[in-house]
Amino acid sequence: MTELVGLDDVRAARELLAGVIRTTPVEPSRPLSAALGGPTWLKCENVQRAGSYKVRGAYVRISRLSAAERERGVVAASAGNHAQGVALAAGLVGTHATVFMPVNAPLPKVAATKGYGAQVELAGNTVDESLVAAHTYAERTGAVLIHPFDHPDVIAGQGTVALEILEQCPEVKTIITGVGGGGLISGMAVVAKALRPDVRIIGVQAAGAAAFPPSLVAGEPVRLPTFSTIADGIAVGRPGEITFNHVRKLVDEIVTVSEEDISRALLMLLERGKQVVEPAGAVGVAALLAGVVEVETPVVAVLSGGNIDPLLMMRVIEHGLAAAGRYLRVTVRCSDRPGQLASLLSQIAEHRANVVDVEHQRANPHLSLGEVEVALSVETRGVEHSDTLISALRASGYQVVFAAEA
Repeated sequence: MTELVGLDDVRAARELLAGVIRTTPVEPSRPLSAALGGPTWLKCENVQRAGSYKVRGAYVRISRLSAAERERGVVAASAGNHAQGVALAAGLVGTHATVFMPVNAPLPKVAATKGYGAQVELAGNTVDESLVAAHTYAERTGAVLIHPFDHPDVIAGQGTVALEILEQCPEVKTIITGVGGGGLISGMAVVAKALRPDVRIIGVQAAGAAAFPPSLVAGEPVRLPTFSTIADGIAVGRPGEITFNHVRKLVDEIVTVSEEDISRALLMLLERGKQVVEPAGAVGVAALLAGVVEVETPVVAVLSGGNIDPLLMMRVIEHGLAAAGRYLRVTVRCSDRPGQLASLLSQIAEHRANVVDVEHQRANPHLSLGEVEVALSVETRGVEHSDTLISALRASGYQVVFAAEA
């Protein structure tokens, strides 16, 4: 049985990190407080150095290497956040870093990792596959593998987040955070259960990449046969051996959220909280908004990272608007006669909806002679407004179908 990290280990890690990391702010969230009926706070690790909490564990691990180990350099595998944390930490310590990243890793994360001085190698389609390449590289070159989550030094470094939370929000009753391999929640649970055993620690995984629930049922780490999620930062197919033992013993609950839940959370954080957060960093908020877990307030939700690809942000915002009923994609079939399109658009304008995009076509073989199809993207004020608009168009004789039905 793997020995658990202790509170003294996390406190020692904090001393190492003094002057290296930022003590990130804890910000109140009015929308979440209103939804939960009590104070809710956001721990903003999205504004940490290198854009996530990962630099904490990476620096603790690398700073403890011997001179001979530093001479050989370090190697890591990551979808982006651990990569940047390792690259930054290696530069601060004075060693060379090679980082293996999935071939589909977000370009801004690849560029940032290179910008911190690391050599980047693209290998595999997932972090798990990149990790295999990193292990092979370590065996071949003697470089020290800096595991993204399954090492006591990494867990201790990540646990410093909880030390800050308990100081910044001493009245906290629930801490909720995203979970990939389990390094962050393991370290936070060590601190919370040692200092405040009454505080509930809740982990959140994307439903499409949730390895912990089946692993906890089996009593050992279980590898998912396949997994996929927009939350690339927590897309891990198998829990670590060390982190699994921490989660099983110290974490109160693991829940999952859908891609729609994550999109809505990202939209709320951007629109109402003015927080730029990546999908993996928003899953705790997603669980609170979706009501998939009962919590006692005050609650602190960890925004674990802010390294989001702008192109993904555009898609997520559109998806989030659609999930919130504020973005409609519909197809309207009507007669092909002069003025018909203008009449349709005028009626949409009368209902104070905003047309974003229009595609007008006659070539669909499913259309009758003299019939035209108009595909519309429309911004509305919410579900009720969308329903009112659709009802009005149908009442005017238009055949309206949603994009998925067309």
